[in-house]
Amino acid sequence: MNPAQAQSVLRFGMIAGFTGPVSALTQESADGARLCFEAVNAQGGVRGQQLELVALDDKYDAALTAQHGKNLAAQGVLAFMLPRGTAQSEALVPIATQARMALIAPVSGAMSLRYPVQPNVFNLRASFQLEAERAVRHLAQTGVKRITIIKSNDVFGTDAGMGAIKGLEAVGLRVLSNLSYDRAKPNLAPMMQAVAKAGIEAVVLIGPGYAVAEGVQALRAAGSTAHVATLSNNATAEFVKSLGDQARGVIVTQVMPYERSSNNPMVREALNLAKASGRTELTSAHVEGFAAARLVVEALKRVPKDVSRDNLVKALEGGRFDLGGLQVRYTEKDHFGLEFTDVSIIADGKFLR
Repeated sequence: MNPAQAQSVLRFGMIAGFTGPVSALTQESADGARLCFEAVNAQGGVRGQQLELVALDDKYDAALTAQHGKNLAAQGVLAFMLPRGTAQSEALVPIATQARMALIAPVSGAMSLRYPVQPNVFNLRASFQLEAERAVRHLAQTGVKRITIIKSNDVFGTDAGMGAIKGLEAVGLRVLSNLSYDRAKPNLAPMMQAVAKAGIEAVVLIGPGYAVAEGVQALRAAGSTAHVATLSNNATAEFVKSLGDQARGVIVTQVMPYERSSNNPMVREALNLAKASGRTELTSAHVEGFAAARLVVEALKRVPKDVSRDNLVKALEGGRFDLGGLQVRYTEKDHFGLEFTDVSIIADGKFLR
């Protein structure tokens, strides 16, 4: 018998940076997932089995992710869910594969998790490339034509940068410059001075929050009023705070329905549950965690008999899931996840859509 079978409590391992640079987002994702699990448990669970999120801190260190992953696999967790970061998610792939477990909703838009298909990885959020394409389409709709891409010199920057190029080509534009900076030591001031002198109308600025904030500050200090668009990895309160007086108007892509939209059934459900537990509002990370947990619940309902690792993988691969106004479909050849992308604009310290 598979070690995850025949348990009254079905345990799901979330290994992510509960301390370190992504701690706020990680905690919000976990809180969103628990919001869903607790509501399901209060109704008797799934066929009488309760759901538990087992959260471990990897300090945003992929080596620690792998260590925790091996331990949780040996302890019989049914699946992994919501690891945060590309390297961290990639560290769990061989462990999930060997243990024949599902890795559900990694918080990464990396193409390496999507193509070629990783049989045990079930992506939920849209890819980095789709986000960057969406950002460029939005900029083009505002009428700007002189657009440059500035990205971190790492896998994330390269991946997302390809999406921005595709987006420009789709609207009949060419990038004026495609620049890279050192992720560890951005030093973006000279680059932004050159951008200002060139009369660039919009910048797609890709990278971690601290680098993007530095870039925005340097761009404005150089006298440029160019539009700035960045990706959802920076959809955080900390990012807004780091921008200071330059926050207003920065465009940030999003990969989940608007966290304040009561018109979306899934968000409405999450908002009602949050209010019942004393929370007044949600963030996009809460919504992503809730959506991942809804996917788990819907897949468990389709497991024909015994809940096992193998059967959960088969159930996930078995078709289309309605998470509440959000549709995701997996097949043997497609674990890509959602194509949903949106844009938000920072105003009054919040992400407005």
